[in-house]
Amino acid sequence: METTTASAEAARNAVALLTVKEMGRADAAAIAAGVGGAQLMEAAGAGVAAAVRSLGAPRPVAVLCGPGNNGGDGFVAARHLRDAGWPVRLGLLGEVAALKGDAAIMAGRWEGSVERASAALLDGAALVVDALFGAGLARPLDGAVRDLVEEIGRRGLDCIAVDMPSGVDGDSGRVLGAAPRCVATVTFFRRKPGHLLYPARGLCGRIDVVDIGIPDSVLAEIAPRCWENGPALWRLPRPGPEDHKYTRGHVLLRGGETMIGAARLAAMGARRAGAGMVTVACPPEAWPVYAAGAPGTICLPVADGGAFTGLLADARRNAILVGPGNGVTEATRDAALAALATGRACLLDADALTVFEGAAAELFDAIAGPCLLTPHDGEFDRLFGGAVPGAEAGRPARARAAAALSGATVLLKGADTVIADPDGRVLINANAPPDLATAGAGDVLAGMCAGLLAQGMAPFEAAGAAAWMHGAAATAVGPGLIAEDLERALPGVLRGLRAGA
Repeated sequence: METTTASAEAARNAVALLTVKEMGRADAAAIAAGVGGAQLMEAAGAGVAAAVRSLGAPRPVAVLCGPGNNGGDGFVAARHLRDAGWPVRLGLLGEVAALKGDAAIMAGRWEGSVERASAALLDGAALVVDALFGAGLARPLDGAVRDLVEEIGRRGLDCIAVDMPSGVDGDSGRVLGAAPRCVATVTFFRRKPGHLLYPARGLCGRIDVVDIGIPDSVLAEIAPRCWENGPALWRLPRPGPEDHKYTRGHVLLRGGETMIGAARLAAMGARRAGAGMVTVACPPEAWPVYAAGAPGTICLPVADGGAFTGLLADARRNAILVGPGNGVTEATRDAALAALATGRACLLDADALTVFEGAAAELFDAIAGPCLLTPHDGEFDRLFGGAVPGAEAGRPARARAAAALSGATVLLKGADTVIADPDGRVLINANAPPDLATAGAGDVLAGMCAGLLAQGMAPFEAAGAAAWMHGAAATAVGPGLIAEDLERALPGVLRGLRAGA
């Protein structure tokens, strides 16, 4: 058991994402444990040089060094590249005499000339090593430095970034003024949130994580709270030999009158995710359309809000989904509040979020049990407005603040979906292909989440598992994907997860 637990912890640690401050703590902890700072920098620069060499035969390279430790890594990379036969020119922002600490030591080991970091240094270069600023930049690039970074793009030069493309905030992934588009980014020990968040993710290229000698044991003291979403972080429910449809959970889903497809897609997502039963409560006039769909979905005509509340009286309906295609109406609001009042697992999506615009406190006060909110950016802004940090803070910070404010797990949908729990944990999902930008894909995701909630998963883990499987299913389908394809691809994803368990 101890071996299994240790293995699971190692798998979790492997996908941990460290903020800029946490990475600083990791460096400090390694140094306190006896790993020299110069040793760390030497290993980092060697890793950068190895990434450059992986691109092919030697060609002229310009190494751009900043005035801090990122620049020190650049000095090391330049030395290793020159020793390997690469033609190297090195440019520095500032003066060598102004460098301090380990960066000064590495500059002293460089035997070539040190030029001024400027656009002229790019003349004749085929490749650039960006060792200017890394992940910890606190203000936008401007002036001559911004011009230099933008010149890399204007000339169409291949660029390899040290730690993070200069101009990118490592925690939020935002571009501060300008940043180069890189073919690769070399980072150290663990990735940062910004490596997985747009727009930075589109600028980093291939991401190489280099072991520079920091022991994994430092993570116990740092206790990271952010991870790349993946199977190491959750375990799917698995039916036993004595299970039956009633023991596998029952999702109650409120259907709308006009956008009927939304609820039908969500119902199929819930069933494919493993829920034993799914009931769609729908308006009587729409019942024939619902009933003509998948025969395994139970469809009940529900005339009014009181009838929906009556369905909630059966505690076997242990996960409730309100929102997809429901309409922004008083009836949707009442259904959401009635569902929350049960204290059972609830998922509110789409219209069930928008209907509380300007009345978010009423929603948050009603949350009495496990709850998952699944907004896209527009719905998030309508619900949380100015009550959470603005876009400049980044998606993880915004989602984390929203979860703490609401008391619910928040799945903020997008190309870089972020999942935040009220306890501060955050997952960043990175496996979703662009093909998912199609109508109905979010409805399938909501249904998958509800299906996992019905089987007893906590909202944070259910959201993580559903988001990852959603992306994996979309990748399996590929170009031409429509929402209906997702639930058909899920069995293959589930087989793969079981095989790897």
